[in-house]
Formats: sequence, C-alpha cells, structure tokens
Amino acid sequence: MKINLLSCDAQRPDKRAIAKCITEISSVDGSLANELTEILLEGDAVDIEIEDKNTGSALRALRKLDIDYEIIE
Repeated sequence: MKINLLSCDAQRPDKRAIAKCITEISSVDGSLANELTEILLEGDAVDIEIEDKNTGSALRALRKLDIDYEIIE
C-alpha cells in the first residue's frame, strides 16, 4: 500500500521517533528515513510504501505521532 505523508501537526515533533516509525513500517533504511522526516517537517509531502501485513499498525503509529496521511493505493 502506498501512502502520502502530508504533515505533522505535533507541537514538538520527535524527529527520531518519526524516522524510526518510517523505518519500521516501510522498506526504507535509517538514513533515508531521516531525510524523509526532515522533508516532512519542512512542510512537504512524502510518499512511502507500507507492507500489506503492517497496514493497520502502521496507520495507528502515524496517527499517534500526529502525522496526517492519505492512502494512494
């Protein structure tokens, strides 16, 4: 499943937690997850692909971090 991470609405976003979440729910390595986190926090949308078996827990983790997303496929 592909999702588009739109924004992070947390007052004080935890960059490390967001990068770790991205690494865990997708097939992205740590350095790319850090770059994607920076892009997201600057206000740009980020596309990632989630493994189908992790969809429910991945979406819950994103909501817990106050990350707005939309499902693409």
